[in-house]
Amino acid sequence: MKQLLRYINDHVLIRVAQLNTATIITKILAGLITSKAIALLIGVEGMALIGNIRNFVTAAQSFAILGFYKGLVKHISVFKSNIFRLSETISTAYYLGFFSTFILSFIFYYNAEFFNSFLFTSGYNFSYIIKIFALALPFYSLNMFCFSILNGFSKYKLLLIINIIGQVLGVLITLVLIYQNNIDGALIASVIAPSLVFMITAIGVINRRSLVSQVKISNVSIKTLERFGPFALMALVTSVGLPLVYIFIRKYIISTVGISEAGYWEAINRLSDYYLLFVNSVIALYIVPKFQNLKTKIAVKEEIKKLYKAIIPVLVIGLVVIYLLRYWIIKLFFTDDFLPATDLFFWQLMGDFLKVLSIVIAYQFIAKKMFMHFVIIELFLVVMLYFSSVYLIDIFGLEGVVMGHFFSHLMYYGIILLIFGTSMFRVIGNDNK
Repeated sequence: MKQLLRYINDHVLIRVAQLNTATIITKILAGLITSKAIALLIGVEGMALIGNIRNFVTAAQSFAILGFYKGLVKHISVFKSNIFRLSETISTAYYLGFFSTFILSFIFYYNAEFFNSFLFTSGYNFSYIIKIFALALPFYSLNMFCFSILNGFSKYKLLLIINIIGQVLGVLITLVLIYQNNIDGALIASVIAPSLVFMITAIGVINRRSLVSQVKISNVSIKTLERFGPFALMALVTSVGLPLVYIFIRKYIISTVGISEAGYWEAINRLSDYYLLFVNSVIALYIVPKFQNLKTKIAVKEEIKKLYKAIIPVLVIGLVVIYLLRYWIIKLFFTDDFLPATDLFFWQLMGDFLKVLSIVIAYQFIAKKMFMHFVIIELFLVVMLYFSSVYLIDIFGLEGVVMGHFFSHLMYYGIILLIFGTSMFRVIGNDNK
């Protein structure tokens, strides 16, 4: 226990402070400020509609870049001293991303009415928002391409600056658009904000002219694409599957319970995203590199025990404090109109607790390159989340959606423990090693 805390204090927290903390805090503050503005100027109903477009944008952006981001970062860092392999890597990612983004933008632009009907109720016509998003999507893809190159070359300080500028710029534009155009402004901000930072990121890559010249269609490689495959599959399942399920659940809430209730659920989801963002970032920085060096199942078990002993008490205290302060939290970050969301805190926090416990073990699959295990359990979560939420909403009303969140993550955790105790250890080794 003491060794773990000392390691985190001496290594992990320093790295977080240097590379991630400022970005994470900026993201959280930006999100909270935006949420407050939406609550004050648009209200509960607007919160629900923005939740749908937000999930849609997340899913579409991930699909546009084919989930290549993490794989591209990893392979650039490996091949950055090998010009030919590096050229294959960035050329393959660039051209595949270019074609997939172009096709997706074309589909969105010329089928805007269909996607409007899918995302919003019949009383709203925001087709032009979908068209704006279609035009902005290529800039997002180019931004992520440039961002991954800088990340692969370990340009952390530049990335930190870009992230902070992007978040601040996004908040300012969002506030101006919401003030001038209310719900329309908020929706426009949701679809263009992620693309605004492209010019800044591009400058960092253009300065590396020798690298830009290596992007050639002749260097597109099938072998490189195969190396990207596992990373792409994992990213698409989590970054596309979950947002789409949230859209379907929100639409079900609107049709069966009410649009205001969907707004309450969106508010609790936003709060959950904010505090889990920091927790997950700290855990990820420690777990993945640590687990990569563990070769026996005894060592893995001991490491997870240490992590649980360090994380669980802090996590429980934090969640209890959030629950006790839930009325003040809603009033601070939203408005009194959102107070019915306080009824959702218990099951949401219980589900988040299980989610963090699951993440600690699930990162093992990434560290040990057990990609199919990861994909299977993520698909299981997506399916369970939808069906359990719909079933429990029919019985308990809006509270059923957070009960579904808890129940699906309980099942998810159970599946992870089952895999953790059986097939995973066949990859790691025997007890006597």
